[in-house]
Amino acid sequence: MASNIPGELSKFYKKTLAERRGIVESIIGASGHDSRLLRDALNEEVLQADLLSENVISSFALPFSVATNFIINEKPYLVPMATEEASVVAAASYAAKLARPMGGFSVQGTDPVMVGQIVLTQINNHSSAIHDLENHKHELLEKANSYDQLLCSLGGGVRDMSFYEQQTSRGTMLVIHLHVDVRDAMGANIINTMAEALAPDIEKITGGKALLKIVSNLTLQRRVKAQATWSKDSIGAETVQRILDAYAFADVNSHRATTHNKGIMNGIDAVALATGNDTRAIEAGAHAFAAQDGCYKSLTVYQEDDDGNLQGSLEIPLAVGIVGGITNYHKMAKLALKILNVSSSGELAMVMGAVGLAQNFAALRALVGEGIQKGHMRLHERKGR
Repeated sequence: MASNIPGELSKFYKKTLAERRGIVESIIGASGHDSRLLRDALNEEVLQADLLSENVISSFALPFSVATNFIINEKPYLVPMATEEASVVAAASYAAKLARPMGGFSVQGTDPVMVGQIVLTQINNHSSAIHDLENHKHELLEKANSYDQLLCSLGGGVRDMSFYEQQTSRGTMLVIHLHVDVRDAMGANIINTMAEALAPDIEKITGGKALLKIVSNLTLQRRVKAQATWSKDSIGAETVQRILDAYAFADVNSHRATTHNKGIMNGIDAVALATGNDTRAIEAGAHAFAAQDGCYKSLTVYQEDDDGNLQGSLEIPLAVGIVGGITNYHKMAKLALKILNVSSSGELAMVMGAVGLAQNFAALRALVGEGIQKGHMRLHERKGR
């Protein structure tokens, strides 16, 4: 098949959606069934997709589900999820149901502050450069905020700037961090624009050369912490102890912690996809956070309360938005946010934190009980009926 692919598809992106699809069909020798698959997906969403991505020829749909039973900070939620894995939706819903008698989930979040990095090379005197930046800090902050006056009018904007030296194998670099409150946006575009706009001024002040001007997806200042309690009467005293043992192992064994944390992200990613958020950024930040002490560890913590019940908590960086990006164009993402009935990016992040904790608890309960495969395969069997 590879021999049918031209050496170069010149200006493929400039062709119409139908032309691109026809070229691919010709290359692969598409059967009538293949062509119908591509054409049947040509609906209004695909026409939107052609605006969102490059070289679009069709769409690839995922099931759109809702997880039920969630009570978060005393508010009930239906939680939309886009995922092909039925067990993710079922597990989250069941974990939320088991948490309801104990009040559901309590979640706290920080302000939506993100970091943009401007990295400088060719600095002759780093101490002097930092001193000069400190002297010009106020005017730099004002200039950065001038690039997004709408954000500032909504209560956001650059809150601070910090400067430090970074040793690398290529020598010492000077790093500037912009600390930006991005309000209800995910924030990457806002921060990248500010960083790129400020770079020439910073070069003049320091005499250095800007190498990188980009957002960081390690959002240490933008985090949520979700907590819930599961009664020993509903899950069993022995299950409580076995989950505590399983958590203890995940917290010290990186092989297990990787799969343990993947279970958390099963739920968070499904909500992120449904609401049009960046799953790659969320995943990168979460796993970096799990390894910040130099050893990859569990993102959740479990303990036993004085009554023998199981208490679980999850702290995780979450940079999500309800405005901007795909949410401006994708009708299903807009519908997902309507179903969720959230009023801010912070509230969306808190819902996602609760879902991640629910997903992790459900996975642990299955693992220490009947095993993950029994329920997993039971749901798969339903697909074949």
